[in-house]
Amino acid sequence: MQHPFIVGITGGSASGKTTFLRRLLASFPEEQICLISQDNYYHPRETQQVDHNGVTNFDLPASIDSAAYAADVLQISKGLEVRRKEYTFNNPNVEPKDLVFRPAPIVVVEGIFVFYFEEVARLLDLKVYIDAQEHVKVMRRIVRDRDERGYDMEDVLYRYTNHVAPTYEKYIKPFKHDADIIIPNNHHFDKGLDVLTTFLRSKVLTGNQAG
Repeated sequence: MQHPFIVGITGGSASGKTTFLRRLLASFPEEQICLISQDNYYHPRETQQVDHNGVTNFDLPASIDSAAYAADVLQISKGLEVRRKEYTFNNPNVEPKDLVFRPAPIVVVEGIFVFYFEEVARLLDLKVYIDAQEHVKVMRRIVRDRDERGYDMEDVLYRYTNHVAPTYEKYIKPFKHDADIIIPNNHHFDKGLDVLTTFLRSKVLTGNQAG
């Protein structure tokens, strides 16, 4: 198998990465694209750092096992299957799945630190940055954490102010200009998605995955 074309996708929290990824994956047959998400590489919850108020901070590079993440991306770049246990944040209501990442012409590597982690970034053939204005991201985060995670407004704003925003400024935003493609997502990302999918389809059709 030829070397897959590896696409790194990042952006600040609530920039719309998850929705963008869902649409991107739906644009290709399952055998043509593989997603490896940073979300499955967190260190165990009990080892995560807590802030001065005792609140666990999952928004730090140290919260991720970057070495394991990079090793798995390297493995699949060589055409080898990768297996990993799903990370569930110790949620007792969720049974962790056994995840299988199979080699494909296109491999998408997603997460807020994929440009920051040098050992991951050097494996990327294309860097895509999903961008949104701060007030848009705050509102999306409030809605998401309220509806999906049951957090109240005070908790959401505390985490955003003390964890999310500082991490964005220090570990995500500075790498924005390393991106090959910046896709604005204040309202929608349709045109950016079209450009990316057209480009990636050309890689699949020509068989010229790398470079």
